[in-house]
Amino acid sequence: MTAPNIVIAYWLIPAEPARRFFTSIVHELAARFDAPLFEPHLTVYAGPEGAEDPNKILRRLFAGRDPFQLLVRDVQCSEQFTKTVFVQFEPDPRLAEISFALRQASGSDEIYELNPHLSLIYKTMEAAVKSELANSIRTPFREVTFDSAKAVACAVPIKTREDVEGWRVLDTQEFTQ
Repeated sequence: MTAPNIVIAYWLIPAEPARRFFTSIVHELAARFDAPLFEPHLTVYAGPEGAEDPNKILRRLFAGRDPFQLLVRDVQCSEQFTKTVFVQFEPDPRLAEISFALRQASGSDEIYELNPHLSLIYKTMEAAVKSELANSIRTPFREVTFDSAKAVACAVPIKTREDVEGWRVLDTQEFTQ
């Protein structure tokens, strides 16, 4: 058996009241569908650990930064485990710049496709159930503020509850407010 491949994911964490709202949905769906619990987040970049410590990268790229405000597009579902049901955000040039800076800091040549979304559940489900869930969830706001970032060690690929529950937060960086 081979050891899992570990990547460092950099997350944006929603500010209140969105944090509370998304956390309640994640908990409700996890209980209802026997799915893993996780912290609501938007992955800005995930890739190999580079020569620079992830904690230093996090501080260098996020300390003193203004919070991000992202526009909600809609709630969607997909066949992908890590995007079972999710909130899709509009693209944002500041987010794309930070994703590129994180890729450079990791020293990776691999292209990372930034797709700004916040997952609400990770679970293999029937397409009709996912679609019904996505159609039933309404966000009470058009814009979400993200006021902190985290560096998280993750085993990839992420395909099971155990994979999600194995995530390990390395560091957190609050933004300027």
